[in-house]
Amino acid sequence: MKKYILLSLSVIILIAVGLYLSRYSDEAENNKVFRIGVECDYAPNNWEENRPSEFNFPIANHKGYYAEGYDLQIAKRIADEMNATLEVRKIEWEYLIPALKKGEIDAIFSGMLDTEERKHQISFSDTYEVKETEYAVVVNTSTPYVSADSLTDFSGAKFIGQKNTKLYASISQIPGAVALPAVDTVSEMIGAITGGRADGIVINLDTGRSYEAAYKNLKVIRFPEGEGFHVGFNGICAGVRKNDTELLRRINKILKGLSHNERQKIMDMVVSRLWKSLS
Repeated sequence: MKKYILLSLSVIILIAVGLYLSRYSDEAENNKVFRIGVECDYAPNNWEENRPSEFNFPIANHKGYYAEGYDLQIAKRIADEMNATLEVRKIEWEYLIPALKKGEIDAIFSGMLDTEERKHQISFSDTYEVKETEYAVVVNTSTPYVSADSLTDFSGAKFIGQKNTKLYASISQIPGAVALPAVDTVSEMIGAITGGRADGIVINLDTGRSYEAAYKNLKVIRFPEGEGFHVGFNGICAGVRKNDTELLRRINKILKGLSHNERQKIMDMVVSRLWKSLS
């Protein structure tokens, strides 16, 4: 009888422990935080707002400000699928990869391209953009380059770009162009051409159109297929640490489930909100 009672008590204890551990595991799963680094300065992929909305996300390290954009909406989809809470941290472009490698964030969602140089430092997901990245030129409408329709037409033009980006490196593909010292942010690039300190910038076509809509004195110049910039990357991806293979696998699995139509719908809604905020 005593053995039976002891056995029964043991079973009850094991069941209780199992239930506790199961509940603890569920709570831990539901309390996960997915920390992402974002520049918050590259519309329509990412930008900063000073008012909350049903679409933007609080910036954890910049109280009173909120992040919006296509990168954020994709990251939110991934966080939801992982049963995690999305935490956004604003980080300057040149510090995004260092912050990731130090463990300050779990992933980069900031319009980052999977260039060969960056692949030596971190791993990249499959691309999550809507279409293949295309570079264009944005100029001030007061410059003589406003009527340019080929790269050779910009000979002598002063171009400015962001440090450590393909935007700046691509200036070298423009015959005769003058590359001014690189700046830290895209906002500084825009300020240079709106203020007349530079004639043009190289930028993603969709981003350029966003700024063209926001500034009446800017114009996007797009080039015929095969006559524009040659890019050496696949596209915009999420960046993770080299050893985070399971996280990378989960991100890619979730991205695979997002159809082109879904991605296009997300981008269309983001651009609509952006243009509405600019009008």
